[in-house]
Amino acid sequence: MAKCEICQKGAHFGNNVSHSHRRSNAVWKSNVKSVRVSVNGTNKKMYVCTSCLRSGYVERA
Repeated sequence: MAKCEICQKGAHFGNNVSHSHRRSNAVWKSNVKSVRVSVNGTNKKMYVCTSCLRSGYVERA
């Protein structure tokens, strides 16, 4: 799973807990997209989460 190159957000791990309180493994994946970003005047492809895109931390190419 890819990580956001801005905030390092990745997959989170934990447990699904049923009504009878039995536990099974769970993975929650973050919403990471591959986007073209302008970095120092050049275009580069990066993995960026959608919260960083909305916040304006990166400028799209």
